[in-house]
Amino acid sequence: MTRPYRLLFICAFVSTLGLGFILPGWQSAKAGVESCPTPALSRFQRHIVARGETLESIAQRYNLNPATIISMNPNVKNGTVTVGSELQIAPYNGIVVEVPQGQTWRQVAAKYKVRPDAMFEINGCQQNPRIVFVPGVNGSSNRVVTAPPTPNQPPSQISGYPLPAVTTVALPYGWQINPNSGEVFFHSGVDLFAALGTPVEAIAPGTVAFAREQGSYGKLVIINHSGGLQSRYAHLDTIKVSAGQQVNKGDLLGTVGTTGQPAAKQPHLHFEMRSSSSVGWVAQDPKAYLKK
Repeated sequence: MTRPYRLLFICAFVSTLGLGFILPGWQSAKAGVESCPTPALSRFQRHIVARGETLESIAQRYNLNPATIISMNPNVKNGTVTVGSELQIAPYNGIVVEVPQGQTWRQVAAKYKVRPDAMFEINGCQQNPRIVFVPGVNGSSNRVVTAPPTPNQPPSQISGYPLPAVTTVALPYGWQINPNSGEVFFHSGVDLFAALGTPVEAIAPGTVAFAREQGSYGKLVIINHSGGLQSRYAHLDTIKVSAGQQVNKGDLLGTVGTTGQPAAKQPHLHFEMRSSSSVGWVAQDPKAYLKK
C-alpha cells in the first residue's frame, strides 16, 4: 500500500515559529530557480482578522475560495474567524502537500490532475521537492478546479517569428534531459540558433512589460499581448525597448547574445510563449505561434 498523500495544515502557532518551521524544505523552495516565478511556499502572507471581517470577505479580498483559507488554517472553526487571530494566506487557490517517500512531485501532479509544467514553475523549478503547493485544488472537498483551457491554436493576430529568418531549433519546448548531468528538466521555451548581434523582433503587437536583466534569463524582454498572451525573449546582448513601450509586429526589441545562463553554448535566442491563468503565466508550446 502506498503512503497516503498528506495535506499539511499550517497551524495557528506558525505566527511565532514562521512558515519555514512548519514546512520543512521551505528554505530550499525559497531559493528556487532565478528564471522561475517566486515559489508559492515563500509567497504566503499573514493576515490579522479585524473587527467586522468574515471568512468570505477575507477570501474575496485575496481573490481566494473560502475553502482554501480553511484548508490552510485549522483554527478556523465552522467557517468562522476570530478577531485578532492570524491567518495564513496562500498566493492563490490550492493546497500544500507532502510528497510521499518513493514518489515524485510529478505523481502528485497526476493525482490532482494539475499540469506538471505549471506545478513545476509554481514550486520554483525544484527537481525533488519534499513539500509542494498544488494549485487549483479546493481544500475542503478535494475537487480539482482546472485552469482555463489552453487554446490549441493561437489567435490569428498572435503569430510571427522573432528573428529575420527561420533558423534551427537548438532545444525544443518541454521535458528534456541534461546531456551533462542526466537530470530531467522542463524547458519552458524554444532555443533558436542565431549569430551574435542578430536582430530580435516582436512577433505581434503589445506592451513591453519587462526589459532588463533577470537572473538566468540574462537580458530579457517580455511583451504582453491581447487575449491574455505573453512572449519572452531571453539571453539578449542588447535591449532596444523599455517597459511600458507599445510595440508592433516586427519592431526591434534587441539583439541575440549570450547573457544569463543559456542552455546551449552556441549563441541563440530563448523564446517563450505564455498564457494568463488562475495560477499565473503558464508556459505554452511556442511552436503553434512561430510563423514566418
